[in-house]
Amino acid sequence: MISREQVEKIKEGIVGQIESSFPEEKKAAAKEEILSMTDEEIEEFIEKNSLGGSNPEKGQKCIFCSISEGETESVSIGEISEAIAVLEINPMSDAHSIVIPKKHVSSKNEISKIILDFADKISKKLKSKFKAKEVSISFSNVFGHEIINLIPIYGNEKPSEKKAAKKEDLLEIQKKFLEKKEKVISKPKAKEIKNSEKLWLPRRIP
Repeated sequence: MISREQVEKIKEGIVGQIESSFPEEKKAAAKEEILSMTDEEIEEFIEKNSLGGSNPEKGQKCIFCSISEGETESVSIGEISEAIAVLEINPMSDAHSIVIPKKHVSSKNEISKIILDFADKISKKLKSKFKAKEVSISFSNVFGHEIINLIPIYGNEKPSEKKAAKKEDLLEIQKKFLEKKEKVISKPKAKEIKNSEKLWLPRRIP
């Protein structure tokens, strides 16, 4: 039996695949069908479609490996050689992001310091860009793939339940996260010339 968190992640992955590969006129109905499935129906769907996790011998691949390899659409906000940071499509708060190790690691103990430092850097930028009070950092394991959740908290409230985000909203968040501040170059003030510093010229003699 798969957990509630795994069910939500599976739905996210399938919805992402629908967004990237389905004809526009069929997307809404397909997404509605997936999102309305019960936990048991999702589990049955996984078994029928071989989505249960990474298993090279059976040609299976977990959704996070698929995202990190660019096979499943995502909204990326950063990438290094070992990991990718993407916006959560069912966020608990605005700009909720996840850091996905590109290697299929099954424990947080396998996550390298490089990835942890990358997650910390993304976390600090999220806090700065979106004026969050803090950014909660937590680990979770779905499909046997360990990921890092970065959840901005904006007040005294706890992160809300997950709800689907519109793609255009995620793209706006991505744009704000990636935009660079333009350096304002102020022009030097003209030096005020005192009377005593004025160039003295002799009176012209006719």
